[in-house]
Amino acid sequence: MSELAWIAEGRKFLGLREIKGSKHNQTLLRWLEDMGQYSHESKAWWRDDETPWCGLFVGHCLGVTNRYVVKNWFRASAWADSLVMMRLDQPAYGCIVTFTRQGGGHVGFVVGKDTRGNLMVLGGNQGDAVSIAAFAMSRATGFYWPSKWVGKLVKSIPSATRYTLPVLSSTGKLSTNEA
Repeated sequence: MSELAWIAEGRKFLGLREIKGSKHNQTLLRWLEDMGQYSHESKAWWRDDETPWCGLFVGHCLGVTNRYVVKNWFRASAWADSLVMMRLDQPAYGCIVTFTRQGGGHVGFVVGKDTRGNLMVLGGNQGDAVSIAAFAMSRATGFYWPSKWVGKLVKSIPSATRYTLPVLSSTGKLSTNEA
C-alpha cells in the first residue's frame, strides 16, 4: 500500500511544537499565512500558535497535496461535512476523524490502531505538538475521506485495502490534551 500524500506531509512534522508565550512557531505562522489559497477555505485572521490548531494541521496537509480544505478549517467540527467529503462507516487509513472533547472538538488523520482497539491518530495540537496519539474509538464522531481539489471539488473514496488498519505500538495512554 503506497503512502498517501497528505499523510506523508503530516509525518514530516512529527514533533513540531507550539511555543508558549510571546514567541510563536514560525512553521505554524507560515501555515496560517497560506490558508485561503488552496480551495474555498477562509483566511486566518490571527497570528499565534496557541489558538487551537488541529484544523490548521489538517488543512495544511490536505491543501498542499491538492485535497479540498473546508471553509471553516479552524473549527474541528467543520471537518465533519459529508456534503464535501465522503462519510465512511468505519475508519480507513488516512481518513479524517473528528472527535468531541470538553470545550470543543478535535480533528486528525487515522493512521492505525493499537492492540487495545484504540485509534492511532496523526494530528496537530495533540499535547501542543504534531504527534501520533491513541484515542478511544468511542470519542470519534465521524470518519471522512478527503475530496480532491482540481479547481473544483471531486469526491473520492478509499481503496478497500485502506480499511485494514496497521497495528501500531502504543502505551495505551489515551490522548487528553488537544486544546
